[in-house]
Amino acid sequence: MVSVGQAIPETQGDPGGLRRDVGLIGLMWASVGSIIGSGWLYGAKNAVVMAGPAAIISWVIGAVAIVLLALVHAELGGMFPVAGGTARYPHYAFGGLAGMSFGWFAWLQAATVAPIEVEAMIGYLGHWDFAKGLEHQPSGTLTTSGFLLAVVLMAVFVAVNFLGVRVLAHTNSAATWWKVAVPLATIFIVAALHFHPGNLTSEGFAPDGAKGVLSAISTSGIIFALLGFEQAIQLAGESRDPERDLPRATIGSVAVGAVIYVLLQVVYIAALPHSTFAHGWARLNYPGVDGPWAGLTTLVGLGWLSVVLYLDAVVSPGGTGLIYTTATSRISFGLSKNGYAPKVFEKTDRRGVPWFGLILSFVTGVVCFLPFPSWQKLVSFITSASVLMYAGAPLAYGVFADRLPHHPRPYRLPAGQVIAPLSFVVANLIIYWAGWDTLWRLGVSIVLGYLLLGGYAWYATRKGLPDAPRLDFRAAQWLPFYLVGLGLISWQGGFGGRGTIGLWWDMLVVTAFSLTVYYWARATASRPEEIERSIEEVAVTEAPAH
Repeated sequence: MVSVGQAIPETQGDPGGLRRDVGLIGLMWASVGSIIGSGWLYGAKNAVVMAGPAAIISWVIGAVAIVLLALVHAELGGMFPVAGGTARYPHYAFGGLAGMSFGWFAWLQAATVAPIEVEAMIGYLGHWDFAKGLEHQPSGTLTTSGFLLAVVLMAVFVAVNFLGVRVLAHTNSAATWWKVAVPLATIFIVAALHFHPGNLTSEGFAPDGAKGVLSAISTSGIIFALLGFEQAIQLAGESRDPERDLPRATIGSVAVGAVIYVLLQVVYIAALPHSTFAHGWARLNYPGVDGPWAGLTTLVGLGWLSVVLYLDAVVSPGGTGLIYTTATSRISFGLSKNGYAPKVFEKTDRRGVPWFGLILSFVTGVVCFLPFPSWQKLVSFITSASVLMYAGAPLAYGVFADRLPHHPRPYRLPAGQVIAPLSFVVANLIIYWAGWDTLWRLGVSIVLGYLLLGGYAWYATRKGLPDAPRLDFRAAQWLPFYLVGLGLISWQGGFGGRGTIGLWWDMLVVTAFSLTVYYWARATASRPEEIERSIEEVAVTEAPAH
């Protein structure tokens, strides 16, 4: 059995490898800074348009779902404090094929968040006269000048990352204090001066019923807003005390984010003048299309606060984009350690920065501005990619509970045998609620990932490279059934699909399908000795402290 203390240190880069420079606050603020991004600026309005005041329920359901997933990740993060952890747990549990698949989902999610945040920054910048003409209206697509600004902002994210993880942690911590303070101040100020409880029922609490409530979770930005707790886990290889700090940072960040977002939704609904939603919540209309909260504060006579919010609209998304750029390079680092990508992704500069992964994250971010012009479409797409990535953790958790019962667990999840399959069900429901229009695009990206990573795996195997991955088809025999089956259910379901499966029945089908996959995967996973060999090969301890 390989423990953290016994693990082989990761191969150091040129010249020093990853550096353990991040403490508890740095880890937790990396996650909180990712959770509090553009989601708080847009999510409340998008959710209420889709679900009415019942959007509050949507946020609570979303928060519970993310808490379940975060609890599972907290135990895994303590067990395996490795860089790009979410891309590596399935590799340990199911071997190369499943590991490559979930690694691609993780990288895809991380690489596309930064451009989403840039889109949000540019949307809010449109308020200022000097930034007019950055977007085409009403489509929201970037003009030439907007595209050039987006490229510059992506370059800034990469440049800060090149300064090293210690500078990054300090920069992100300072930004996160601001990012937490502004929404909290907005909640208390607006609630104290403009709170009308009657807004919750005057035009119907749930105008589109359960479907509106559930659709809002995936497609209005709720899950997207709550994502980010895994950033502490992605930086595990650079944590000073990962066994102690990772669980605390993971769970603590979700608690902070969930409370802030639920309060924001309640206050947003209660503060709106009735005239703005008199024709129904779906037709909510008031100045501030480019900035819902800033527009609302202006409308209710808090113009000075709207100025602060417009400033925050640069800081909040910018901080989130910054940390996700970091995560992208760490995930590609992990993919390379697992043998799914060329060794160049493991090369680090003298500050311990995996430079090639950073450059690739910049290129990918720029490309992402092209096919997905709308922030909302980007949110729907990335939410599905994110949750598909997270779904690998509950599967791996069940395997480790069976195969590695005595492995050190700094944090042990209470009722884990119940929470793990439940969180897997919840993850798949969120993916399903995103709708067929989003999922078929996700399917195309999955095929692209198999072509890229699978092509490298074939090349590495054919050339006999020492790090060529072992694509264990037996342990991953459930994977094609899972991916194709979820797509078919979405195609036949009522969330953008053909509607053959009715509401509630579709969720029952997803639940039964998820439990089947969960226990199938658990039964056919890698044997204990294979799991231990995978842990030894990729090394649990990333680098010595500096």
